[in-house]
Amino acid sequence: MRTTVPHLKQRADFLRVAAGRRRCAMPGVVLQVAPRPADTGASARVGYTASRKVGNAVVRNRSRRRLRAAVAALLPRHADSALDYVLIARDATATRAWPALLGDLEAAMRRLRAWRDGAAA
Repeated sequence: MRTTVPHLKQRADFLRVAAGRRRCAMPGVVLQVAPRPADTGASARVGYTASRKVGNAVVRNRSRRRLRAAVAALLPRHADSALDYVLIARDATATRAWPALLGDLEAAMRRLRAWRDGAAA
């Protein structure tokens, strides 16, 4: 069974995470994290964004799909449930090798101290 991570959907949530000023830029992704508000449930939430600088609509959609797949692979087991995550696509997101993209996300989470070892409960 595939475990999903709840998504951020409100612009205010994206702005709150960006205002937290905890961010890490890697070649394949920019990761922003901020404490999750207490009234939003018990698990981490994640949001995705890709600006027009990344490319046309096809490239932006491919980049967001790859980010969603990377989150599905890593965050259910390693996300800190007290945080909200925002992943921002970069130029290289759509073409970066899959292991390198996963490594970028893991390295960014570790640098921001948003990585939790162990399996999800």
